[in-house]
Amino acid sequence: MTDAVEAVPGTAGPADTGPHGPLVADVASLHVRFGTPAGPVEAVRGVSFRLAAGRSLALVGESGSGKSVTARSLLGLVGGRSEVRAERLEVGGADVRRYGEREWRAVRGVDVGLVSQDALVSLDPLRPVGREIAESLTAHRRASREEVGARVLELLTRVGVPEPEQRARQRPYELSGGLRQRALIASALAGGPRLLIADEPTTALDATVQARVLALLRELRDAGTAVLLISHDLAAVAQVADDIAVMREGVVVEQAPARRILTAPEHPYTRALLDAVPGRRPPRARTARPDPAPAGETAGPGRAGGPGAVAGPAAAAEAETGQSPDPADARAAQAGKQAGPGAAKPREQAGAGETGDSGGPAAGPVLEASGLRLRYRRPGGGWREAVHEVSLALTPGRTLGVVGESGSGKSTLARLVLGLEQPDAGSVRLDGAVWSPAPERARRQRRRLVQLVDQDPLSALDPRYPVRRLLGEALAAAGVARADRPAGCAELLAMVGLAPEHLRRRPRELSGGQRQRVAIARALATRPRVLVCDEPVSALDVSLQAQVLDLLASLRDRLGLAMLFISHDLAVIREIADEVMVMRDGRVLESGPVERVFADPADPWTRELIAAAPAL
Repeated sequence: MTDAVEAVPGTAGPADTGPHGPLVADVASLHVRFGTPAGPVEAVRGVSFRLAAGRSLALVGESGSGKSVTARSLLGLVGGRSEVRAERLEVGGADVRRYGEREWRAVRGVDVGLVSQDALVSLDPLRPVGREIAESLTAHRRASREEVGARVLELLTRVGVPEPEQRARQRPYELSGGLRQRALIASALAGGPRLLIADEPTTALDATVQARVLALLRELRDAGTAVLLISHDLAAVAQVADDIAVMREGVVVEQAPARRILTAPEHPYTRALLDAVPGRRPPRARTARPDPAPAGETAGPGRAGGPGAVAGPAAAAEAETGQSPDPADARAAQAGKQAGPGAAKPREQAGAGETGDSGGPAAGPVLEASGLRLRYRRPGGGWREAVHEVSLALTPGRTLGVVGESGSGKSTLARLVLGLEQPDAGSVRLDGAVWSPAPERARRQRRRLVQLVDQDPLSALDPRYPVRRLLGEALAAAGVARADRPAGCAELLAMVGLAPEHLRRRPRELSGGQRQRVAIARALATRPRVLVCDEPVSALDVSLQAQVLDLLASLRDRLGLAMLFISHDLAVIREIADEVMVMRDGRVLESGPVERVFADPADPWTRELIAAAPAL
């Protein structure tokens, strides 16, 4: 263990100095408690660390482990109805334990800067990013009125924004995801903070943009800024962190230099987190999978059992330590007992691409797209070709992965396949019959055969309704009689590894993984032939990603689903897809079996994309 991230307070010399330079943050035995209607919740319990200038510490763990609460305690942003206690809580050498809002305002942006996950939400959509950065400069008195313009351009240049004069005049929605994130980092740096907190800064970014943002964080660290990185992406952490603290249920279970954590972890929970990272497990698409786990049996991380059989790192840790698993993991494992291979079958018994009783894929494709083209009018005039001459075939029991940068046409292609956009040229055929272009009334009777699992289930699911109603409406649309819907709802939840008790809950009362399972259950309610998954795991932590990927692969195999899987995460695509298409600027650069494309890419851009993907 390094002194820069000392877990035992008082053993590394003076409180304001570490072996790598001045201490920027010094935390000993931090506790954070929230008051809730059900009673107090201890979100953080006894966390200690020291962070020196020019060093990077990563906090990793599953959702709800206390990572963000720990980081926000250094900004006084833990929230209302909270109680923060610590033996020592120092920021920039000052004891902040008794700070009020006035004192905290003097710390934020000056001593500590914050870069959050969603730059589009964090930046004001109504004003240019240059004005946002200028406000940070003037609020912290870092530049006079005459100097502000030059300082804005200097900050944008420092974070690697090309054409800073033009970008400073643009609003956030006019910038790509990577440029927005860089502009947000520039705003956070405007006050000259010695500590930069980066809370999931690369979660929604594609591989090449993610690589640039991670390189920027490394440059800032090497220039003397202390970086506190919160992430569920261990591959991203490996690119930046000097030290890692692994959190579970508010407690640091393991803390050490990054190299040792990533190569020789000691705690079972840390090992289980690493085992759940996409790319470290056998590809699901091309390995034999057992039948769903029988009653009383659950599977650990990396095993592909029935829906819900994967219990996540907490359950794997329990198997080695005897500790109780996370309650959500236990419920998922219990629910996984229910769905047998015959829980749901496609209603159609004939037609191209139909599956047989064995669940194996038939010979022909169920959906074919040929020569798809779609262009949009640019706001300033002219046209942008979003999809150009794209063809594909989706076969029952197989997954086609689509990868590419933001704006490459992946989601537009998904909308064309779903029939939500009409192509300017080309066509889509479903079971040999025209699906698009066609009027919606001609598709309506077959609409249930092609379903979508979206990136953000919290937006896709009506927050006012409980799960029972959300699934019941989908069953009604599928023609299920009212009397049969309660049993149908329970059956759908069983298929995705959730217990009947979840029927009473609303989306905001579910975890991220549970919400995505409900979204999958709703898509399955209509007995689809084709499942379009648009970034379905990008917002989930690594263990929930593993669970949802296992679930989708198991359902694909059991129900003979043809799957179109869109993701910016190459490791996810490699794990679940049989074939892959690489897109750029609306065009398919290359396609083929996933192992061949990843091992021997033919196009230079594909090689660059694969090289940019972070790896452990």
